[in-house]
Order: sequence, then structure tokens, then C-alpha cells
Amino acid sequence: MTDLEINDLTVEYSSGGYVVRPIDGLQLHARSGEMVLLLGPSGCGKTTLLSCLAGILTPTAGRIRFGDTVVSDLSGDALTEYRRRTVGIVFQAFNLIPSLTALENVQVPLLAERSAGRTASNRAQTLLERVGLSDRTHHRPGDLSGGQQQRVAIARALAYDPPLLLADEPTAHLDYIQVDSVLRILREIAEPGRVVVVATHDDRMVPLADRVVELAPKTAVNEEGAPIRVELAQDQVLFTQGSRGDRVYVVERGQVALVRARTDGTEEALDVVGPGGYFGELGPLLGYPRAATARAATAAVVTGYTIRDFREMCGQARIAEVLGGGARKPLPHASRRRTVRKAPAKAAAAQHAKPRSSRAKKG
Repeated sequence: MTDLEINDLTVEYSSGGYVVRPIDGLQLHARSGEMVLLLGPSGCGKTTLLSCLAGILTPTAGRIRFGDTVVSDLSGDALTEYRRRTVGIVFQAFNLIPSLTALENVQVPLLAERSAGRTASNRAQTLLERVGLSDRTHHRPGDLSGGQQQRVAIARALAYDPPLLLADEPTAHLDYIQVDSVLRILREIAEPGRVVVVATHDDRMVPLADRVVELAPKTAVNEEGAPIRVELAQDQVLFTQGSRGDRVYVVERGQVALVRARTDGTEEALDVVGPGGYFGELGPLLGYPRAATARAATAAVVTGYTIRDFREMCGQARIAEVLGGGARKPLPHASRRRTVRKAPAKAAAAQHAKPRSSRAKKG
């Protein structure tokens, strides 16, 4: 069996001194013959996950198993052999050698393993025929269209008939006519004995996939809902960095500190928000995870508003100012007319504090 299993996978790294966790507790089970789509915008962890599957990047926690191999445990010669024989990679930028013909580009990995010249040539010819390029074998990359170059790259990735094929944004540089042929090939090679994993930001590919992993799931924004009043004890956390939520908070009493975790285990103080000030707006407005942790600096009372209420309170000009990084000017209390519903502090904090793990779902 060549099933792919990912259990509680977490990847964490440093970016500019801050802790970034693009993948947090990911679960996935893909069966032999399936195409898996890693869907999400740039920066959501698609290439990071492909790198883990390829054995290029070691995850912070969790396990990757492909068939009988625990990829996350490999090292040394075993890891090299896995990369060489088990995984084929199709790069976004094609990565073809400009001075070589299509046939020679496909032969490169075979000749690197000292395969006989005739054997390598025959294998490359067969693969180019499979991707519909039998009439382009002696053309160099500069004489091929983007779609043709990508098909050469796919043929090269199949040189050793790998049971796991990884494709990173394979249609990013192609027009809709060229996309058609590339997608058909990727779908066709997801056959029994092979799993194909494709990273993309293009949700038009969803109908082709057997499974879809949303690496940046959209926050379900509740546009209705009454404002929620939350009482916080000193040092109580309202929401954590990396979590998702649909409320913007206004401080009624006390102070709330916004802090960001650093890779050395310390926290950077970003702001302290007092009465009339607001926080937590960018995540809900843009669909991003929370970029900081909100913790009560003193005993505090905050009110959580829906995005619709927040827009009405700010006005369109102020929303543009917020998104442009403008100062946090206090909101006028007179504009907050809706009935406030009190929520227990523990329940409200629990709702926002735990990051939501990415989950695979059927395509």
C-alpha cells in the first residue's frame, strides 16, 4: 500500500525573530491513486508541507508516513534513497536546463544514476510521449511554450516512476489553454500505486481533486450577532497569536496588552489598549489568523463586535485608515447602539484562544 498519512503535523520556524507556525496539528490520510490539493494563498504553508513530504524539511512535531516508511524519522542514506526513488517533484519555475533539449532534460536524473545512455534515452522518450511531447523531444526550453516546459518537467519528475509526486503551483505561469493539458496529465498520473499532491492557490482545480486540504481555512464571519461583553481578570488571555476569530474588541474598562511571541521564548510588547481603544481588527477584516496575543494588563472589560458593527462604528474612511496602518483612534461610544450580551470570561476566552488546526476534507 502507498497510502499517505499525516498525523498532528506542526511546522514552526523563525521569521524576523518571530515565531511563525504555518502548519499546526495537520491531519491527512490519502489513499493510493488519489490527487490531493493543498489549497491556500501565498505564505499559508503549501510549499512548507511539500518540503516535509519530500524529506527536505524536518517538521517540528508530528509524523509523516508514506507506505511503510516514516518519512519524518529518516536520516542519512535512507533519507537520500527516499528522495531519489520515492518522490518526484514538479517545480513552479520548471527548473529545466536551458542548453539541453527536452529529451536530455528528462534524461538528467537517469544519467546521474549512471543508467546506460540507451536505456535513459528510451525511458525519456517514453515519458515525453506520455505527456504529449513526442514531436518536441529535440527542442530546447526556449523554443517551448510554458505549458510544454511544464510537461517536460512532469516527465522528468516521473523518471524513476515515483509513487509520490509533488507539484508546487504547476499552473502558476500558464494561460488557460496551457493549463488544460497540464491538469489532465496530473489527473491521469494519479493512478493506483501513486499519490499526487498539488499545491495551488487556484480553487478552480478543486473539482479535479479527491481530497482538499485548506491550509488557510476562511474564518466563518458572523455578520449578525449582538455585541458580547467579556470581563477579564488581570493576565487572562482573550485570544492567542495564530488563532482565528470573527470579533473586533473595544476596551470599556481597564487595559489590554497585545504581545507577539519571539523565537527566543520571550514576548514583544506591541501595544497597550485602554478605554475606547480597539484591537483584533485585521484578522477578521482580512481573514488572517490573529497576529498577536491579547492579554488583560489589568482587570478589564471588553466588548466584542461583529465586522458589520465595527464597519458601521468606524465608517468607510476609518476602515481604509485601519487597513493602511493608521493610528488606533478611540471609537465614539455614541455609535455603539446595539444591545450588548454578556459572555462569561472563561467561555469567551476559550472560544478565541485555541488555534484552529487545518483539516483535510473531501473534494
